[in-house]
Amino acid sequence: MQEAIIGSFISAMATVLGVVPLFFVKNLSEKWKDILIAFTAGIMVSASTFGLMLQAVNESGIIALTIGLLLGIIVLDLIEKNIPHIDVENDSGISRFDSKSLLVIIALFIHNIPEGLSTGFSFASQNEALGPMVAISIGAQNMPEGLILGIFLLNSKVTKLNTFLLVAVTGLMEVISAIVGYFTASYIESLIGYGLAFAAGAMMFIVYKELIPESHGHGYERPSTYSFIIGLLAMIYISYFFG
Repeated sequence: MQEAIIGSFISAMATVLGVVPLFFVKNLSEKWKDILIAFTAGIMVSASTFGLMLQAVNESGIIALTIGLLLGIIVLDLIEKNIPHIDVENDSGISRFDSKSLLVIIALFIHNIPEGLSTGFSFASQNEALGPMVAISIGAQNMPEGLILGIFLLNSKVTKLNTFLLVAVTGLMEVISAIVGYFTASYIESLIGYGLAFAAGAMMFIVYKELIPESHGHGYERPSTYSFIIGLLAMIYISYFFG
C-alpha cells in the first residue's frame, strides 16, 4: 500500500514538473513539444504492451484482457467526447480565465482518475516490478500534460504561482484514485487482471488518439518518430535492468 501511494504521488507530481520550465522559458517550440510528446507515447506503448497486457493475461486470462482492454478504451473515449481539449496558442491569440478554463481544469481532474486507477491496480499485481513501470510511464505522460496545462493557464492570465498550485491539485487526483484502485484490487483479487487490462486500454487510447496525432501535426514527423522509438526502448531498458 505504501509503495502504491509513493508511486502514484511521484507520478502525479510529474505533472507539476512539467510546469517548472515555464518559470524560466516563456514558450516551448513546436518541434521540441512534438519530440517530448512522441517520447512519452513510446514509453506508454512499451509499458502497456510489454507490461500491463502480459501481466493481465497471467493474472486473469485472455478473456479478462479483452474485456478490460475494451472497457479502458470505451471509458477514455467517453471522457474525450464529453470533455473539452486544451488548445494552446503560442501566438497573440490569448484567452481569459473564464468558465471554459475552469471546465478544462475539471476535465483534467476527471482525466486523471483512470490514470490513478491504473497505478493502483498495477501495484496490487503479483508482479512487483509492474507498479513502478506503470508509475514511470504515466509520470512521463503527465509531464507534457502539465506543460500544456501550464501554458494554457498562463495564456489565460493566471499568475505563475496559481498556475503551479492548480496543476499540483489536479495531479493529486491521481493519488486518490490510485488508493481506490489498490484497495479494490486487493480485496477483490479477480479484478486485478481486468484492472491491468483497463489500464493498458486507457493508455493505448491516449497514445493513438492524442499523443501520436499531436506529435505529427506540425511538420516534425521524422524527429518525432525517432523520439517515439527512443521512448519505447527507454522503458524496455528500465524494465530489463530494474524489473
